Amino acid sequence: MESLKVIKERMQALPMEQWEQELPLLEADSRQGVIRFAASCRKKLAALTDEQERIRQMQSFERELTQGCVFAGIDEAGRGPLAGPVVAAAVIMPRDCALLYVNDSKKLSAAKREELFNLIMDTAVSVGVGMASPGRIDEINILQATYEAMRDAVSRLETHPDMLVNDAVVIPGIAVPQKAVIKGDAKCYSIAAASIIAKVTRDRIMEQYDSLYPEYGFAGHKGYGSAAHIAALKEHGPCPIHRHSFIGHFVAE
Repeated sequence: MESLKVIKERMQALPMEQWEQELPLLEADSRQGVIRFAASCRKKLAALTDEQERIRQMQSFERELTQGCVFAGIDEAGRGPLAGPVVAAAVIMPRDCALLYVNDSKKLSAAKREELFNLIMDTAVSVGVGMASPGRIDEINILQATYEAMRDAVSRLETHPDMLVNDAVVIPGIAVPQKAVIKGDAKCYSIAAASIIAKVTRDRIMEQYDSLYPEYGFAGHKGYGSAAHIAALKEHGPCPIHRHSFIGHFVAE
């Protein structure tokens, strides 16, 4: 009879899709440790099934929306922070790609975003990233700067899309047909992929800025208006990456 340790090692070596045929034997075992382990495996398998169904629903929604054309999902990161750029991403994913756990970047841990960023970059047909600097945000306002970053992202795609599927907005000044989807980063697979690319790209930029301006703690809050960030801003004043149009409530210019 296999020990629990051997059973765990054997199950962990199997793809989760093969667990279904193994679990009835474990569940019939008389040992409580094996039964508890089988129950934890069953729970993980159910979670995997739920995740696969969530991805299928996102892709089904996307297919109905785009009617078979080549399309890019568009999203941004960084509209709200007090410092740093706003970053936009445009992503064209392969039609049959079904990477699990692709979701609104805000619903993912930093570690999962990093993992998915690499998978998306390796898998995507094309990825374009654009951004607008803090100075540009101050010059033309955050909404117009976001549109500019999105246009920049689309222009950097190596594959020309027939349609853009955007998270909640229609981008002015662009000739490609567009569809805006409210809460698109939770409904559309490609928008969710774009949200991950934009978020991880911006987070990495803010981590680099942290080494230049360590007194503000950018690596932790990524430029958002946390209590620690506001306290540092009041103590040290703004640095070159602060958005002056955002910080008037906290410091005298």
